[in-house]
Amino acid sequence: MTAVDTVIYGLHAVSAVLRHEPERIESLWVDRKRHDQRLREVLELAAARGLAVQPAGATELDRLANGARHQGVVARCHAAAARACDEDALFALLDGLAVPPLLLVLDGVQDPHNLGACLRSAEAAGVHAVIAPKDAAAGLTPTVRKVACGAAERVPFVQVTNLARTLREFKARGLWLVGAAGEADACLFDLDLRGPLAIVLGAEEKGLRRLTREACDYLGRIPMSGGAESLNVSVATGVFLFEAVRQRR
Repeated sequence: MTAVDTVIYGLHAVSAVLRHEPERIESLWVDRKRHDQRLREVLELAAARGLAVQPAGATELDRLANGARHQGVVARCHAAAARACDEDALFALLDGLAVPPLLLVLDGVQDPHNLGACLRSAEAAGVHAVIAPKDAAAGLTPTVRKVACGAAERVPFVQVTNLARTLREFKARGLWLVGAAGEADACLFDLDLRGPLAIVLGAEEKGLRRLTREACDYLGRIPMSGGAESLNVSVATGVFLFEAVRQRR
């Protein structure tokens, strides 16, 4: 495999590429012993797009997926696609929107399962782009794509060199920045989330970094009952995003 290639595995992730960007796929392997409906759907998508399928055994699939849970399907793809884009493309996207922007900013989320889940929630909530720092944060790995169930191929994902500078640019363009913080005075449900908005969540355990926190216009907390002190970042992302969706409707 060359440096420009990536491996995608799992039924949802591979199906998403077959539906939306089949030209990326160089090779496609499926479990020769699996014949259920979900795998047949993958085979039908591949056939409709004129892609050859290579039957493979479990050992070979495990090797191709580097030991990850592949559900019997692995694809080698050109890595350049997905919806990863740079800051210029992000700002061009924002300038072209006919509705108030809704962005998700993840300040240093490192667990690929969390990032994948956040991308999936972002797509479901209609987020226009997800922004994260390049350093000390997860990128679009095969695990992220699998957990995202196709959202990594559809939601623009932008990794920026200087997150604080990008947040200042958002504010200059009229976006309000709302950060999630368990110790915030304001309850999430009391905040106005209807206008041009970037929702900002911090890393697992550590939360928002100081400069990111200071850039936020408002901080909000999710009201908690019982003994729980906080929620997983992907769960908190879903709560914040869908409160914004509720208000914006």
